[in-house]
Amino acid sequence: MPRELAIFGVLIPTLLPLFIAAMALQMLADRGLGKLGLYRLAWHPSLVRLSLFVCILGALVLPLYT
Repeated sequence: MPRELAIFGVLIPTLLPLFIAAMALQMLADRGLGKLGLYRLAWHPSLVRLSLFVCILGALVLPLYT
């Protein structure tokens, strides 16, 4: 796996596009969970959002680093 990606001649870390993709997926999941009202059941909704983001990012990164 390359440590850096060359996009238009600019080297960026491999994790940056995965981080951005995880943010986009987390926003979609957050919107869906909010509409369903599942955050009312959580003790601390911010922690649920953070853990959801970490799980999504981990799922995206895991195939690249194994």
